[in-house]
Amino acid sequence: MGELGLTAAPFPEADGGAGFSYLGWILVMEELGAADMASAVTLSVHILSQFPVLTWGTAEQKRRWLAPMLAGEALGAFALTEPHAGSDAAQIRTRAERVGTPDAPAGYRLTGTKIWISNAPEADRYLVFASVDPSRGAKGIAAFLVEKGMDGFRFGAHERKMGIRACPAAELVFDGCFVPAANRLGAEGDGYRIALTALAEGRISIAAACVGIGRSALEQAAAYLQQRRGFGGPLADQQGLRFMLAEMARDVAAARSLTREAAAARDRGEPIGEASSLAKWTASDAAMRVATDAVQLFGGSGYSRETGIERLMRDAKGAQIYEGTNQIHRLIVADALLQRTTPG
Repeated sequence: MGELGLTAAPFPEADGGAGFSYLGWILVMEELGAADMASAVTLSVHILSQFPVLTWGTAEQKRRWLAPMLAGEALGAFALTEPHAGSDAAQIRTRAERVGTPDAPAGYRLTGTKIWISNAPEADRYLVFASVDPSRGAKGIAAFLVEKGMDGFRFGAHERKMGIRACPAAELVFDGCFVPAANRLGAEGDGYRIALTALAEGRISIAAACVGIGRSALEQAAAYLQQRRGFGGPLADQQGLRFMLAEMARDVAAARSLTREAAAARDRGEPIGEASSLAKWTASDAAMRVATDAVQLFGGSGYSRETGIERLMRDAKGAQIYEGTNQIHRLIVADALLQRTTPG
C-alpha cells in the first residue's frame, strides 16, 4: 500500500501526501473493505495516527515523524483505549508525570496500560494519550509521540479476535517510559480534543470500509443465487430470495450515501462529528445485516470457511464495536439533534 501511495493518500501534497480529497480517500477504503477488511483497518488506523500530527504538530514534528509514515516505511497506531476507558475516553488512567519544572518540563514519564491497540505490536510509531492532571478530567489529557523500543515501553497480551484477524491488536504497557517534551503533540490539555477530532475523521474511513464489506457480500450472494439451482430453476427465481437481495442493496446504498455525504462535509470544512457518527453507525450495522443475509443465502456453503462469506460477517461485527460502539454513536447523534432544537 505504501508503494501505491495509499499510506499518504488523504494528505496535502505540500505535506508530502498524495493530495486526495476525503471523498477520494473513502473510495479507496471502500475498495479495500470489499477485498479485505483487515487491510482496510490497518491502513485506516495508520492514517488516523497521522492526522493529528498534521493538524497539531510543529514543523519539526511533522518533518521528523511523518516522512517514513507517509512513505509506508513506518507503521502507525492510535493508542487511546484502556481497560477502564473504552467508549468513555475521558476516564483514561495512563499518567504522564512531568520531569523537570512544571513550566518547562524536559519530558514526561508515562505509566499505564492501553488495550486493543490496532497495528500493535507491528507498528513503529504510536500516538499515545495520557493524563498530566487527572483532577481535571478530559482537560488534563495530553497527546504524545512514542516510538517502539523506547525504554519502559513494552507489549503485553495479543488479542485473539473473532474477525479482522490479519490486523493485529495488542496491549501496550508503559512503566515509567520517558518521552521528551519535544514529543508532546499540542499543549497539555489538548489531548482529548485531538483524539475526538481524529476519531471523527477515522469513523468516516471505517464507514467506507463497511460499505465495501456490504457490497462484496451483496455481489457474491447475487452471483451465487444465479448459479445455484433448486426447485426447477436458479435460486434467483425465488421471490423471497429476490426480496432479500433487494433489501441488501437498499442497505448498502443508504450506507454509501451517508458515508459520502460525511466525506463531502469534511471536504467542505464543515463540522463532521454528527455526520461521521451517522455514517459509521449506519454502515457498520448495514454491513452486519447484509453479510449475515449473505451467509443465509449461501446456506451451508455460507457457514463454511471454504467460501469466505462467513469471514465478512465476522469482520462486520468488529466494526460495530471499535471507533466507538454504535450505542455511543446513537448518543452523539441524539445530543447533536437536541442541541440544535433546544427551545429558546
